[in-house]
Amino acid sequence: MLLNNPTIANRLLRRDEWNEEEKCLYVTPGPNGYVPHTACNANYNFDPQFASAVAVAVLFGVLSAMHVFEAIIFKKRYAWVLIMGALWETLAFTLHSIGSRDQQNIGYATSWQLLFLLAPLWINAFVYMTFARMVLYWHPEGKIAGMKATVIARWFVIADVLSFLVQGAGGIMATPSAGANAVRIGLNIYLGGLGLQELFVLLFLGLMVLFQRQCSRTKTLDEKPSWRPLLFALYIVLVCITVRIIFRIVEFSGGLGADNPIPFHEEYAYALDCFPMLLSLAVLAVVHPGRYLLGLQSEFPRLSRKEKKALKLEKKAERREEKEAKKRAKNDRKANRSGRDDASYEA
Repeated sequence: MLLNNPTIANRLLRRDEWNEEEKCLYVTPGPNGYVPHTACNANYNFDPQFASAVAVAVLFGVLSAMHVFEAIIFKKRYAWVLIMGALWETLAFTLHSIGSRDQQNIGYATSWQLLFLLAPLWINAFVYMTFARMVLYWHPEGKIAGMKATVIARWFVIADVLSFLVQGAGGIMATPSAGANAVRIGLNIYLGGLGLQELFVLLFLGLMVLFQRQCSRTKTLDEKPSWRPLLFALYIVLVCITVRIIFRIVEFSGGLGADNPIPFHEEYAYALDCFPMLLSLAVLAVVHPGRYLLGLQSEFPRLSRKEKKALKLEKKAERREEKEAKKRAKNDRKANRSGRDDASYEA
């Protein structure tokens, strides 16, 4: 009768240690340090597979090398953002493969989780930066919905950084070494960061659709390539990011109980997080912005230190002039009011 209870059976047969506070069992690790995900000393929700992690790390590594090569060939300064995303994914699965052979090493498990969860935000930022340059390069007015290309780049990258910070804070709180309560709070914060990211993605998609409609009515200059392949590539990447966000929201909103099987099957993460990011990097490698954004007009002007200083002094002089103009106007109003009062007194 006692041995029908798995907990009691483990305690009797394996002499594992029961933690009364956490209501779980510290299980003696098996091959590669494996313990069931219900154990107190479990760092993974599943048994990570070495071969899968190595294969994916190699694929991400190849794509990283391709993007480094293209960044050098096409001389796109901002391409380092995309390279960071690809390298984070590569490092994540490299650590995952090592961790699968040493599952009791908390460092491998924590690093893999944080890198895997946050790497897509680099790719997201690259999409924002690329589209802003597309507006500068192809749109006749150089702006969408009243926003200049530089404003689009600035504010959406700031939005992505905000999402990164929120998701990073949640991811750190939900690391394998954290207690159950901290993990629960961390996952809620991370879900909030995902919702924030998707909100910005949807707003951004609205700008992209507006760009497509307006540029479709404008004849592209002969010397410029078509904007369509690059725009459709960015659509694909944002769809992949959205698929990944929806997957993570469904995964974590269901909690880590037995009624939610998603966190406990590694295949879901490979299919709905890893594969969309591989596809995004592959699409951007084939339809690289450097193939379409050509010439000086394809980049924001880069001012020298002397030019920046001159521009700063010019703006400062303009603000001073505005201030003096307001002061003169105020004095004129006072003088007029005083004149009318004197005229009224004399009458």
